[in-house]
Amino acid sequence: MFVISVAIIFFIGGITFKHITVLKKSSAFVSNSYEVNAELERLISYIKDAETGQRGYILSNDKSFLEPYYNSRVLVRKSYERVSKLTSNSRTQQSNLKKLLYFINKKQNYLSKSLYMIEQGKFEKNTFKNYSIIGKQTMDSIRFKVEDMMKTQQMLLKSRQHDYKSTMNYTPLLIYLTLIVTLILITVAFIKMNNNLVLLKNTINTLSVANEANNLAEIVSRSGSWQLNLETETYTFSDNEYRLLGCEPQSFEASLESFLNFIHPEDLEFVVQKTKNILTENDLAPFTFRIIRKDGEIRYFRALGRMVSIASGDKTLIGTTSDVTEEVYAQNLMEERNRELEINNKELTAFNYIASHDLQEPLRKIETFLSRLISKDYNNLSKSGQQSVSSIQSSANRMRNLIHDLLQFSRTNKGEKVFEETDLNVLFENAKQELNQIIEDKKAIVESDELPILKVIPFQIQQLFINLISNSLKYSKVEIAPIIKINTRIITHNDEEFLPNHNSKYYKITIEDNGIGFDQQYAKKIFILFNRLHNKNEYEGTGIGLAICKKIVENHKGFILANGTHNEGATFIIYLPVS
Repeated sequence: MFVISVAIIFFIGGITFKHITVLKKSSAFVSNSYEVNAELERLISYIKDAETGQRGYILSNDKSFLEPYYNSRVLVRKSYERVSKLTSNSRTQQSNLKKLLYFINKKQNYLSKSLYMIEQGKFEKNTFKNYSIIGKQTMDSIRFKVEDMMKTQQMLLKSRQHDYKSTMNYTPLLIYLTLIVTLILITVAFIKMNNNLVLLKNTINTLSVANEANNLAEIVSRSGSWQLNLETETYTFSDNEYRLLGCEPQSFEASLESFLNFIHPEDLEFVVQKTKNILTENDLAPFTFRIIRKDGEIRYFRALGRMVSIASGDKTLIGTTSDVTEEVYAQNLMEERNRELEINNKELTAFNYIASHDLQEPLRKIETFLSRLISKDYNNLSKSGQQSVSSIQSSANRMRNLIHDLLQFSRTNKGEKVFEETDLNVLFENAKQELNQIIEDKKAIVESDELPILKVIPFQIQQLFINLISNSLKYSKVEIAPIIKINTRIITHNDEEFLPNHNSKYYKITIEDNGIGFDQQYAKKIFILFNRLHNKNEYEGTGIGLAICKKIVENHKGFILANGTHNEGATFIIYLPVS
């Protein structure tokens, strides 16, 4: 409201200044009009002097009469420029001046022609008479044009005076209205101030309630607050800040020295260094330290602060102190559990190494001796012995496949996850090449759409293609050539309900076959490690391949699903986020 009142005062002053300016402009315009008229009269006078001087010379043949004639050119030009400058703001007068200049030039031209005829002794009466008539007509045109300009100047003056009078007539009314508006604004300002006082009282009451609520919140959250006025270097502690130290509220003067008395001796230097940084950095990053309460209990505190500027302009550092003892204990316990987990992981890695590597050594020996037995003594064995040897050989092969798949699964879990911009078409072709012999044996048809270029772990995606294609080849129908089709398209997270919205787009890759399929109720179980839907005597396998596929897709933050219909085929759907 104060700003509005000041603006109105300036507005009134502006009106006054405007009218003074109008008055000054009007006076200047009157003066300008007189100067224009006087200069126009001088202009005609200079032209007449030139004409008079020429006549005197013709009559007396005395060249002294030509002096006004020669001087008139300069005087006429200066006078014309003066009139042009005085009427520069009037388009009408500028237009008149151009016409006047034409007549002046014409008059001077015929004066020069007449003078030239006399000086050259080529006087012709008719020609001279004709020049004189044209000169008189031109002079009349000059007089008419000058009179026209004077009349125009007089009309402009009258118009300006009329505008001035109109403005002056409205001035008292405008000032009167401004005063009324000012009184209204003062009245409104008074009412507004009164309302602000009521609002201020309500705000004070609200702040009081909020302060009490903050005190209760500090008690519940086991925290306290403090302030440091950087101008006066004085501290203020909240009531709960004292309680955290095991003291009664406001039982001692708030200061840095009194607070440092509660710091654990081993953390004292650390806290002192942090508090020194307050005065230089005007900020306090979170840090944790120990204190010894008044009752001797050791607790962990976390402090942080931030510098603010209050309404008075002083800089104040406000901060909080929280009792984080339980959090520290929980963190320590978590770190201990992590260490135990790390040890267990190392043991698990060692066990995995033994299971996948060291077991291969006795397996190789079994296979070697078994091979010797078959090549040398197989025919000497009884039928029962030969069946036992075949069973041993089958079990050894299955064990080798199991160890190989365990290695693949371990590599998927523990391998370096280096993502590279890769053309999936190349990985798909590599997978087909690796399975080329089986594809040819089964006369399978493996087709694919154009696959995208994605940031992936190349060897894992290639293994994904190998496992899924070999799975379709393995579970193909007898005497029916397998047909495996791979399709891809881009979808959004809105197209599938289960897709999260933190990735807006996904590549949906579908691998469909015409094999024996499976019952849809087992769609989730087939991805579980070592899970098999068929007896090992019916179809070879370890039950690890699809589990590896699921792990690879999860490593790429994607999803894999399976749809199957018994004796009609299976479809595996992979969702990979667009990079």
